[in-house]
Amino acid sequence: MRYDIAIIGSGPAALSAAINAKIRNKNIIIFGSKNLSNKLIKAPVVDNYLGLAHITGKDLMQSFKEHIEKMGLEIVNKKINNIYSMGDYFALMSGQEMFEATTVILGTGVEFTRAMVGEEEFLGKGVGYCATCDAPLYKGKKVAIIGHTPDAEEEANYINEIAEKTYYIPLYNLKNSSEIDGLDKNIEIISSRPTKIEGNEQHVNKLVFKEESIDIDGVFILKDSVSPKELVPGLDTEGAHIKVNRDMSTNILGCFAAGDCTGKPYQFMKAAGEGQVAGLSAVSYLDKIKKNN
Repeated sequence: MRYDIAIIGSGPAALSAAINAKIRNKNIIIFGSKNLSNKLIKAPVVDNYLGLAHITGKDLMQSFKEHIEKMGLEIVNKKINNIYSMGDYFALMSGQEMFEATTVILGTGVEFTRAMVGEEEFLGKGVGYCATCDAPLYKGKKVAIIGHTPDAEEEANYINEIAEKTYYIPLYNLKNSSEIDGLDKNIEIISSRPTKIEGNEQHVNKLVFKEESIDIDGVFILKDSVSPKELVPGLDTEGAHIKVNRDMSTNILGCFAAGDCTGKPYQFMKAAGEGQVAGLSAVSYLDKIKKNN
């Protein structure tokens, strides 16, 4: 089916956009995490969210969950790896699955982790951000999975069914990597932080750590979110941020963005406000299409 609006993210910007679109009776789908936002979970106290003085991040997250549940909204726990503008609709890729939507709202947050040495150099030459997308290329080969979140464990298990050897580096839990029990038994866990990706002119061949290195044919770096430019080809950005107009529209017709991904200040209140604008702008865009047809 083709949705009216696809919303990428589950933080304040994305959820604010979702509830406003839902109020206007639009058919929406939300891609995100059941925990909503790592930034929310890690916030000890939030003092500047109007009407909710001195609330913890976890309590604010719970309020968000209760709100969307009362509105009948559900979050699809799938990672969108690429979004392509097809003219009158968007194709959203999640591994081997494809979803369609007339409009898209990006509420992806901003990626704070720096690229590893060699990451950008070998992108597309053995370095990738979606193991399920590129797994067939590594049948019978050696692959390293660098996981920034526990969600990466599922992709590691998937590629392990195809690869000859799979290494897993859990950056979210390096100190207690022995406690990770969601992986296939023959996946080798490395409890060290990688420092560099090496290779020849054509392809990756080595992942380097502080005191060792491993020979590999490919490495997947699985983060919370990919860069906007990589997520949506042709999207205008300024540094790490998406360029938007006052109505939160981007340079791509039908594509809107809100929250931290559009720039500072990185505040929950600002994100929620932009999400409302993005949601209403997407609704207005859809209504104009319907009227013209």
